[in-house]
Amino acid sequence: MSEEKKNIANAKTVVVNSTTENENESLILDFHKPYHFEGQTFNSVDLTPLENVTGAIMTEASREAIKSGVVALQEMSLSYAQIIAAKVTNLPIEFFTGLDAKDSMKLKNIVSNFLYAED
Repeated sequence: MSEEKKNIANAKTVVVNSTTENENESLILDFHKPYHFEGQTFNSVDLTPLENVTGAIMTEASREAIKSGVVALQEMSLSYAQIIAAKVTNLPIEFFTGLDAKDSMKLKNIVSNFLYAED
C-alpha cells in the first residue's frame, strides 16, 4: 500500500473515533450560566440516556405533547424535548420548563438532532 493510501486510511480511523467521542459529548446539555432548581445548582445535565429511548417512551411523550397542544412535528417541538428529557433523566418536567430561552433551545436541538441522526 502506498504511503498516501496509508495516511488516508489512518485519517479515516481518527475521524471515526473522534466522531464517536463527540456524539457522547453532544448529549451533554451545558448551561450557559449556572441553573438553580429546588435548592441545587446545575452547570449541565447528561442526556446520554437518550440512547435508551424506546418507541414506547416516544409514544408516551407524544400523548403528553398532544395534551399540551402540540400536534404537528412533535419531535421538533420544545415541549416534546422537555418531556423526553424528563423521562430519560428522571428529573421533573419543571426542571426543563424552567430553563431560560437559550438553554431551552439547546435542549430542543440536542433531542431533535439525536432523534433524526443516522448512524
